Amino acid sequence: MEAYSKKGEQSNGVIALMDLLVKDLDKEMLEAEATEKYAQKDYDNFMKDAANKRTTDAQALSDKEGALADTKARLSEVTDAKTASERDLMAVGEYISKLHAECDWLLKYFDMRKQIRTLEIEALQKAKAILAGANYSLLQTKTFLSRVQRQ
Repeated sequence: MEAYSKKGEQSNGVIALMDLLVKDLDKEMLEAEATEKYAQKDYDNFMKDAANKRTTDAQALSDKEGALADTKARLSEVTDAKTASERDLMAVGEYISKLHAECDWLLKYFDMRKQIRTLEIEALQKAKAILAGANYSLLQTKTFLSRVQRQ
């Protein structure tokens, strides 16, 4: 009987060991399920956050593309306006240059034109006097001609 009792004790030990292994396995499975559950929850939260971020980034990108298009349109308008303004400025510059040249010419020849105008007035007065019957001597004619030649 001793041999028989030893085998029973051995089998109780194996069963106890197997029960212990089953308990450990159940415990590890519960821990794995809990870890997986938390990991799944973290993953779901991460995916939700990523989807929200993608949506936000897509909206921001869309807004920035719209702003870029508006800015390009405004740049085009401003460039066209600048070109037109430069054309106008060049036209005004040319006009001022022409006026300046005209004024320079008038200033340069003012004294000569004044003398010629004075001589013309004198000549008209003499012509008027001649037509009225006055007689001027040849000396006055020589004086008039000498004035014209000096200038």
